[in-house]
Amino acid sequence: MSAELIFKPITELASLLAEGKVSSVELMRAHVARTRAVDPRLQAFNSFDEADALSQAAASDGRRAAGASRGPLDGIPVGMKDVISVAGQPLTASSRMLANYVSPYDATVTRRLREAGAIIWGRLNLDEFAMGSSTENSATRTTGNPWDLTRVPGGSSGGSAAAVAAGEAAAALGSDTGGSIRQPAALCGVVGLKPTYGLVSRYGLIAFASSLDQIGPFARSVEDTAITLGAIAGHDPLDSTSLRNPIPDYRAGLDRPGATWKLGIAREYFAEGLDPEVAAAVERAVDHYRSIGCEIREVSLPHTKYAVGAYYIIATAECSSNLSRYDGVRYGHRSAEAADAVDLYFKSRAEGFGAEVKRRIILGTYVLSSGYYDAYYLRAQKVRTLIRRDFLNAFREVDAILTPTSPTAAFRKGERAADPLAMYLSDIYTIGVNLAGLPGISVPCGFTRGRLPIGLQIIGKPFGEADMLAIARAYERDHAWSAQHPEMNGA
Repeated sequence: MSAELIFKPITELASLLAEGKVSSVELMRAHVARTRAVDPRLQAFNSFDEADALSQAAASDGRRAAGASRGPLDGIPVGMKDVISVAGQPLTASSRMLANYVSPYDATVTRRLREAGAIIWGRLNLDEFAMGSSTENSATRTTGNPWDLTRVPGGSSGGSAAAVAAGEAAAALGSDTGGSIRQPAALCGVVGLKPTYGLVSRYGLIAFASSLDQIGPFARSVEDTAITLGAIAGHDPLDSTSLRNPIPDYRAGLDRPGATWKLGIAREYFAEGLDPEVAAAVERAVDHYRSIGCEIREVSLPHTKYAVGAYYIIATAECSSNLSRYDGVRYGHRSAEAADAVDLYFKSRAEGFGAEVKRRIILGTYVLSSGYYDAYYLRAQKVRTLIRRDFLNAFREVDAILTPTSPTAAFRKGERAADPLAMYLSDIYTIGVNLAGLPGISVPCGFTRGRLPIGLQIIGKPFGEADMLAIARAYERDHAWSAQHPEMNGA
């Protein structure tokens, strides 16, 4: 029975637990066994504490026996991207800078998962400080794609996406600054949701670009994603950007008999650079929506062509500011070779940060420097306003917008390592959502001829997660992509 548990959706696992057909300890042991079997090759986890996870599982079984179950997540293993604080566990951001750091407190999302009864399971690999699109920038390990270990899982939340796809966790949390949940979800064949900015607290998240970062869930189905989002969403006084919006029951609103929507297709997202197999799969998904009665309209997002440039000015500027705290003095890596205080600062940062992080710090410092602030950073913020206005204008005509999530399926490890621009363009369809502060979800919509997953992105209105999830569910309900799992070369 235990081997059969690893790919079951949370909804089914919750029923098995409630009926006493399986215990949380048994479920956790199944995920530990799966992780020990496949992760030496997959490399999704930076670390995990088996004893702590089994202790959490035993506590869940005790609550259930006492009639005090906390809901569908009680006893379910949820992996955590290694930029989200979990008290008493390593918090490395996959960087030498924080190699020996242990978090002294829980992030708000961690606390809320605990309150829902979820088992906090391991620390998942990422591009260092969440800067990358392939998880190749990690200082700890290079995660593979469960569908083809020679290929990348996407990034920066590649470990989270790969762990869910490979059956190492029932769900996981990641962070999304420019596509870092949705793009790896697409490349690994799972569901990944980036919430509206301000819906989910960022307290306890290691900051990359504070006006763009959002925490969100990975899962194997839209329903599981809705359950996990419902557990972590909501106002938090510890996060000054957290908003006081009411949180609906996302799961209850998923299946709406006879519901149809006006859905937009943005021609700017179907331009040069889009792989033909990806385009064909997304077009088939659009045809499905048309077949169930949805009205498909073409919309225009004319400032899309400026999104990548604006993003890499704003994100690097904020990264330069946020990462200035890693100075070799208060915490983090401290150089043993420094001759004086200034030398300590320079050598600690030179030794602690990897090449991509250094590149972005340098870019950000430049655009914020005297004489360049107005020419770059201020202008990029104005472009950001225009991009958000494009989306809001489109949403006057449609309920959501359908696009590819990524222009290609998973590429080979090392294929883009020497070309930062090619790597940055991996997020060309996801960046605009972050700049505009909107919600977006990627759902599996097919495979290439080489059996690599393809993702459909659905972009929703601000705080329109309930409708966006229902639209995603309307597609998923009639397709079986989420029932397919990677073989992991026979593992």
